[in-house]
Amino acid sequence: MNTTSSNLEKNLRVLTDRIGVRLAGSPQEYQAAEFIAETFRQYSSCVTIEKFPVRERCVTSEQLQVQIDGKWQDFPCSLFSSAPSTDGRRIEAEMVFFDTATGYQRSDLSFLTGKAVVHLGCHVENEDSYRRLMEAKPAFILFVDTRFTGTVQLADGLFPAYVKKYGAVPSLNVAYMDVWKWLRGKAARAGITVSGGIRESETTVVVCDLPGTEPDSGFLCAAGHHDTQAGTVGADDNAIGSVSSIELARLLSARPHRRTVRLFSFGAEEQLSVGSASYIRRHREEVTRNGIFMCNFDTMGSALGWAEFTVNANDALRGLIADTFHKHDIYYVEHTAPCPYTDQFPFAACGVPGLWLYRKNCFAGNYYHHRVDNTPDIIGFEEAAKLVHAAADLLTDLADRENIDPFRGIPAPLQGRIDAQFNAVYGGF
Repeated sequence: MNTTSSNLEKNLRVLTDRIGVRLAGSPQEYQAAEFIAETFRQYSSCVTIEKFPVRERCVTSEQLQVQIDGKWQDFPCSLFSSAPSTDGRRIEAEMVFFDTATGYQRSDLSFLTGKAVVHLGCHVENEDSYRRLMEAKPAFILFVDTRFTGTVQLADGLFPAYVKKYGAVPSLNVAYMDVWKWLRGKAARAGITVSGGIRESETTVVVCDLPGTEPDSGFLCAAGHHDTQAGTVGADDNAIGSVSSIELARLLSARPHRRTVRLFSFGAEEQLSVGSASYIRRHREEVTRNGIFMCNFDTMGSALGWAEFTVNANDALRGLIADTFHKHDIYYVEHTAPCPYTDQFPFAACGVPGLWLYRKNCFAGNYYHHRVDNTPDIIGFEEAAKLVHAAADLLTDLADRENIDPFRGIPAPLQGRIDAQFNAVYGGF
């Protein structure tokens, strides 16, 4: 266990300290992919880097000013990935506070037209709501992450499929407590200026195969993602996931297994899993036919907290997962509803059962979510090592079993929900 925890920290610090922020499509994201591929090659000769189109966030400056009691004040902000910039022009508009918990019940959103919309909610998850918001033609949107009531703005992104279908306006994240200042100070207007913006680029997917002795018997998958949001080195989101995949390569390459184990590190997860969805679209037939299981590590390194697993599988596989992790003294809160915000989800859309391992430290998730303080000091490397060893045992069991059929597939009602979400949020295959 000490070897695993020290390996996790050593490799994680290369990603966070030496490379730093790793935006999808950026040179730093590619540096991360090259490092991960090079490290994988210590354990396998079957390592490749695949590239896929992506829109890179290339913001050079961003400014938000709010008029409070007649005076303009500066506040921090972060342009959403996939959102347009202002091309260096200042856009100013009257502010409207929009309560999204009930606001989309309104039949008419025209009161948002031409306004600076303070949007209480970090995403527009419903496609029809996003369509209506864009049809209202706000001047720009200031998103407030109501999950984390902090003093620091988060970074985030719009759903690429929604943007492609309905367009977008400049959209920025702002700090929750700053919004309170605006409300109490009777803020009237806001102005934004964003230089730089979006350029066409390529994201990276690192693939490492540990070939099985029976290559026609299917393959098992495990993955993390190496890209980050803007302004954060992403120690727990998700450098820890990528280096966990590397450590699995070390543990599982000690001897051959019946089935192939395919390990990934995905790029562009922070743009709604563009990397994994692109990989699935390119390899859909192979994954649907031969994919057996997908184990996804994402945000599972918090030193303080508890484990929560999202499991999309039948009862037999759910039972095997529970038995395996309990043997390692790991207990967890289980969720079975599909979650579209992970690299496991596109595999589930191909009918491959899967598991997303993560650790929370507050009921909303993790207090440092998409923030500048998502740094190595918040990682519990021993706790992460326990999860990696338990996952290695689970993958070994599935890789060596003679009969894998009882664990294959996703129950039909759950598969139907996954398919509907994949079509709505990802735009389908």
